[in-house]
Amino acid sequence: MTARILVAGIGNIFLGDDGFGPEVMRHVIGQVPDGLKDGVHPVDYGIRGMHLAYDLLEDWRALVLVDALPDRGAPGTIHVFEADHETLSPTAGLEAHSMDPAAVFATLRALGGTPPQTIVIGCEVENIDEGMGLSAPVSAAVPRAVVTVNEVLADLATRATAHAEG
Repeated sequence: MTARILVAGIGNIFLGDDGFGPEVMRHVIGQVPDGLKDGVHPVDYGIRGMHLAYDLLEDWRALVLVDALPDRGAPGTIHVFEADHETLSPTAGLEAHSMDPAAVFATLRALGGTPPQTIVIGCEVENIDEGMGLSAPVSAAVPRAVVTVNEVLADLATRATAHAEG
């Protein structure tokens, strides 16, 4: 059984460290490990929240979301966690111009879909002021994030195989 996993990099490259997701995806796209290529679909969504919501209407086993996180500690720190779709603050209606994950999932629900299991790989930011380019600590975290994406994909694929066999 091939696991269908969407890897989505999100963020605004014109807001400093908010461009973390797109920068990680620049390294992930085309470099998914051979054993995982069949079921993995990596995409840099940037700020195209509506596009991501529509793509999530397809049948995905999991979503790996790569995004910048608010600075609540040391910039450049990578966090990996499963999103709790029940506690995300809802945004009403269709949100065509928002890339906030809660808005994307609210739009998905408004379209009649349900979010798949979602693993977030996030990096704490240092600077989200207008301007292009990542800060030094966030830029240094990109290679670790690429490795983390591949580790999460391998784990999800292993669980999908075990589920299919069990």
